[in-house]
Amino acid sequence: MRQLLAAVWVLFGWLVVSYAWAGTVDWQVHNQRLNVAEHVYYVQEPPAGLSFAEVRQLPEQTWTENTADTVSLGYGSDVYWFRLSVVSRTPTIVPTFLEIAYAVLDDVQAYVVQGQSVAGQYTMGDKKPFYDRPINHRNFVIPLELWPGETTTVYLRVDTTSSMQVPLTLWSEDAFYTSDQSVNIFEGVYYGIFLVMILYNLFVYMAMGERSFLYYVCYITAMPLFMASLRGTGFQYLWPEATWWNDQAIIVFLNLTMCFGAVFTVRFLSIRATSTPVMYRVSLPLTVLSGLMALAGLVLPYSGLIVPTIIMAFVYCVLMLVFGCIRWYQKHPAARFYTVAWVFWLSGGVILGLSKFTLLPRNFFTENATQIGSALGVILLSIALADRLNKEKRAAFLAQQRLLREERKVRLAQEKSLHVQQEANAQLEARVQERTRDLEKLNAQLLELSATDGLTSLKNRAHFDTAFQSAVVHGFRFEEPVSLLVLDIDHFKKFNDTYGHLVGDDCLKMVASTIRQHVTRPQDLAARYGGEEFVILLPNTPEEGALRVAERIRAEVENTGFRVSGETVHLTVSIGVCTMLPTEADATKELFRLADEALYEAKGDGRNRVVPWRASGQPVDNPPLTPA
Repeated sequence: MRQLLAAVWVLFGWLVVSYAWAGTVDWQVHNQRLNVAEHVYYVQEPPAGLSFAEVRQLPEQTWTENTADTVSLGYGSDVYWFRLSVVSRTPTIVPTFLEIAYAVLDDVQAYVVQGQSVAGQYTMGDKKPFYDRPINHRNFVIPLELWPGETTTVYLRVDTTSSMQVPLTLWSEDAFYTSDQSVNIFEGVYYGIFLVMILYNLFVYMAMGERSFLYYVCYITAMPLFMASLRGTGFQYLWPEATWWNDQAIIVFLNLTMCFGAVFTVRFLSIRATSTPVMYRVSLPLTVLSGLMALAGLVLPYSGLIVPTIIMAFVYCVLMLVFGCIRWYQKHPAARFYTVAWVFWLSGGVILGLSKFTLLPRNFFTENATQIGSALGVILLSIALADRLNKEKRAAFLAQQRLLREERKVRLAQEKSLHVQQEANAQLEARVQERTRDLEKLNAQLLELSATDGLTSLKNRAHFDTAFQSAVVHGFRFEEPVSLLVLDIDHFKKFNDTYGHLVGDDCLKMVASTIRQHVTRPQDLAARYGGEEFVILLPNTPEEGALRVAERIRAEVENTGFRVSGETVHLTVSIGVCTMLPTEADATKELFRLADEALYEAKGDGRNRVVPWRASGQPVDNPPLTPA
């Protein structure tokens, strides 16, 4: 009976612990980014309100678990509390960021609890000055310090008139800034495309006086300003202190986009009350209504205008696409470009609208669909305007054909002369290319000669220094060992004095030939460092492999007979070896010094030997402490 009761208590305890940790995020050592939406719990605040202390005391069953991959509760006037718990499984304190990637939330209050104490409290929102945020970022970013083995709980109180979307992502500090740099590059390209198109079409309008270009400039000016308002970029860079305008800018710029877009469409597709009366009667009230709503955005609250604006934007996108298809069917010359462009515009607008009504999940694609689609649409519409100009120029050209016929003979003669000149230019260009190839080949040969020791045909010291520095930097970046062998011919001065310098040169050539036989990998490098001293660089080679190469070279030199004046002489070499896992990019001097020390130790121990560098007092058969 007692055993049964004990088993029941153990099962009960396991269930309690499992329930307590069910909504907890585990932050591991190698985590860079986690979407924590599925670990979030939320509760709706009653009309009387709740203090933070009261929220902490709420029973567990009052909290609702968010089971979707994003926190999205749609439009409404309700205030919500959200809770997220994170347990650090790392051995050290980890600085992280909790990002709320929805820039139009009105009021966000964040409370960071570690243990039983409040470690941080932050107040943010698009109705508060931008520089009040703990991190200067277009989204709301909360800094967290995760302590080893401890649970950090974040409570969020969110009150907003926009869509109740709270997309939460937990980042490591390095991953956050790396990702943010990529996003900034993406947005820079996006806004750069619009700026180029605005300036191009503005210059064309000033040169041609065609009002289609003016309407188009207004249209593509309002669109990026709307996107900047929606994504928080405008609040960050353009109006960081204008909190009232930041809330209304979305309404104003979105309606201006629709207003100028409708005017441009009417003008560009030649929609007239006489030729296309139905489309004209539909587009006119849409243009007027969007213009009035843009003005209303300056006086009426955001909450009363955002839903009608999104509905009208959806209707607007569909109508513009329908207009383009109809005019394409009616053989309008520019309608094909316009229709294809609006496929991109419509796709982005519809996806964005559906995500605001929680019919589509909020992710990178849905948030950037409008940007991608609008950029492609702008480019295609600019091409369409250019095509229209080209067709007008072609009509003028055809009108002048009769005048140009009289000059046909002169033009044919000029073409024949040009053809002869082109052939001569082609021959000249071929000769120039041939000479260029010869020069490149000679330059390559000169470069090889400048990097090669003339006596031994090994690389020289200058080339070695450059390659040595690159290998150490590569080893430092990718955490790969670098091995260096410093080789010196034993008693070479005495050998020179005995047999003469010419025989000494032959000795150097023999040693160099032996080194080449055993240094065969493409990435390895053997060089004559000076006099009778040689160096061998072995990237990504552990000490064991470097010692094997050194021993083979030493043994080969020792066993190779050297004929001098009818007698056979045997030479020996001493080799110092050092293998290091570089701890800094500029570790070449240290690595060479240690290998040189090992060489001197080899000479001091009797020469004709290979000696690896060892830290002071370390046994020879143990791996070194500092090097790899």
